[in-house]
Amino acid sequence: MNLKRTQNWRALLVIFVTLLIVCETLAYVVTTPRPNEQFFQFYLLGSKRAASDYYPNNDADIRPDVPVSWVLGVTNNMGSIQLLSVRVKIGNQTIQPPDDQNAVASPAPFLSDFARVLQDNETWEIPFVWTIRNATITAASARIVTFQINNETYEISDWSAKNGYNFRLVFELWTWQTDLGSFEFGWTTNGERHVAWLQVWFNMTSAAT
Repeated sequence: MNLKRTQNWRALLVIFVTLLIVCETLAYVVTTPRPNEQFFQFYLLGSKRAASDYYPNNDADIRPDVPVSWVLGVTNNMGSIQLLSVRVKIGNQTIQPPDDQNAVASPAPFLSDFARVLQDNETWEIPFVWTIRNATITAASARIVTFQINNETYEISDWSAKNGYNFRLVFELWTWQTDLGSFEFGWTTNGERHVAWLQVWFNMTSAAT
């Protein structure tokens, strides 16, 4: 009988300790504020500063010498000051986009970048006006030779798309890493790597008129 009572007490003690741990854990979760989520908002607006009207006359077939007006935007919600770089690349239907899972940037040819220090909760909007200045078009492919961004001209070496379809502009958000002394694609929050990127497709199947 005494052995049975001892076993019952031990069982009750185990239950009590388990319930105590559970209650203390719940109390900690309820009373401890969660850390603020740290992230960047990265967006692209059309000519009317809305998520529309990305192409002149809503036609994705862009002719050379026709300017296209967009607005790139970044909002810093990291809880601290950040040094950012928005990198612009040009791709076609075969080039790989950025790899979200492994936080690897696209191998597409680099065109230009924009850099700025951004305060916490600050939004940075970048006017982005681009024009195809020189191109060659054949029955089988189209090749962009000269590209202009905000009045700056960039030469592109042998970059083409089959039948002129499915060119794309890729925008990647890079952040300054003090320990590396350089920019790195994406950012780290709570030990996890995150990336932000955008892309817009267009065609070039017609010559300038």
